[in-house]
Amino acid sequence: MSFDAIQPGLKGEIGLVVAEEHTAQHLGSGAVRVFATPQMVLLMELASVAAADHLLPEGYCTVGAHLDIRHLAPTPVGFEVRSIAELIEVDGRRLTFRLQVYEQPFGEAQLVGDGIHRRAIISTQRFGDGVAQKVAEAS
Repeated sequence: MSFDAIQPGLKGEIGLVVAEEHTAQHLGSGAVRVFATPQMVLLMELASVAAADHLLPEGYCTVGAHLDIRHLAPTPVGFEVRSIAELIEVDGRRLTFRLQVYEQPFGEAQLVGDGIHRRAIISTQRFGDGVAQKVAEAS
């Protein structure tokens, strides 16, 4: 299978306005009402998926394989955060993304998180078969 459309330079972007359900206090990852690190990770992954998955042939998608991030600053409820993922390396089916998350309350963006994320291109059928076999073996 060829994945020629997947090339360095692809970008994906996704954002949200931080609400109560996105806070560390709500998710249980801390006691404060600010944008939670687990929610930031999800936003980063979604931006990576937005960069590449729509270019894959039917029956293929990417799955997360590695994440190395920093959460640099707190973001209060009501502020907008935006994650940008840029594909910086393709090694066969292994994709490496540079990640950045910004908050934009008043037009001046502040970097609140960054990192590197690796994803793998998989066949959904083959992956599903492997999961089903694992479940069967565990029963």
